[in-house]
Amino acid sequence: MNERESGPWFGEFGGSFAPETLMASLNELDEAWRTDGQSAGFRAELAGLLRDYAGRATPLTPARRLSAELGCEGWLKREDLLHTGAHKLNNALGQALLASRMGKTRILAETGAGQHGVATATACALLGLECVVFMGSVDADRQRPNLLRMELLGARVELVEHGQRTLKDAINEALRTWVGDPAAHYLLGSALGPHPFPALVAGFQQVIGVEARRQVLEQAGALPQVVVACVGGGSNAIGLFRAFVDDEGVELVGVEAGGEGIAGGRHAARFQGGLPGVLHGCHTWLLQDEDGQILPTHSVSAGLDYPAVGPEHAQLQADGRATYSACEDAQALEAFDTLARLEGIIPALESSHALGWVMEERAELAGKRVLINLSGRGDKDLASVFALRGKGNP
Repeated sequence: MNERESGPWFGEFGGSFAPETLMASLNELDEAWRTDGQSAGFRAELAGLLRDYAGRATPLTPARRLSAELGCEGWLKREDLLHTGAHKLNNALGQALLASRMGKTRILAETGAGQHGVATATACALLGLECVVFMGSVDADRQRPNLLRMELLGARVELVEHGQRTLKDAINEALRTWVGDPAAHYLLGSALGPHPFPALVAGFQQVIGVEARRQVLEQAGALPQVVVACVGGGSNAIGLFRAFVDDEGVELVGVEAGGEGIAGGRHAARFQGGLPGVLHGCHTWLLQDEDGQILPTHSVSAGLDYPAVGPEHAQLQADGRATYSACEDAQALEAFDTLARLEGIIPALESSHALGWVMEERAELAGKRVLINLSGRGDKDLASVFALRGKGNP
């Protein structure tokens, strides 16, 4: 790990704003990550699991019919084809393996769209670890298939009934539980939270970008001119961006949830309507009012419905190395339909935001080579999409 990637600070962002009761656990995790987590033995064991169990490397697919319609050269990094259906398993396997080697037997996790919960439950089933997943009841209703998958895999799902009953509240509850059970390991799902989580999660996800950079050079013969990923907490995006951040000719674009529009306030676009502040243990960009109270968020996508963004993204934005835009619900739903119709691929609603931005910017992207991270598949979102269109259950 180089200094930029290892934290605890990414420019002015990051840090470890955590209760004193958690500092020993955080320091223990940091030490394990910097020593055992960087060892040849650990890396080899994790690489084996990612290859033989998870199904890496995931393909890079030329989106030929989509490209013809949009006028650009589109490539899809297929994290939807990873076991469990999303990029989340990269981090879940890495953290669960590290926790097991630390002697931990009980894993705590949070989930929004349910994919991190499923990935964590999967990793715990594989490694024989107890698993407890916290999920807001609103997210549980709109992502019920993933709740059932977690329970089938042996996890205990604790529904959170306070706040907005979405991802922020699930993280709150997981952190509270960890304070009372420091012998457990909290398997945080995105590249945020107190140090070392932003660096640790990004480290486990950067396999996405390493593969994609190699694949696009092999298949297209050149680097992409634009790299695009959706950004909630930002783990899939930072995993992709890290491999291209030193390539000056590659534009990095993160796409946040524009919800029902920035002006109306019902969105989750931190860089469009937020300010720097502290939430869940790190200093970053977040949605807050003038008194520092966290604002409600909205997105059609449960995985992007969160008021803060990972600190490494905040640093990339401050440095001008990455730009962050927003895609509204309607645009994301149109992209969801379009990819299914043109390429036979049903994307997660999270990934549909990245696709929606590309569709909206087609004039500016004409003739360019564009690499889009397809962070997950859309099976989990079918009920939500059908309900939004008044068609009932699929």
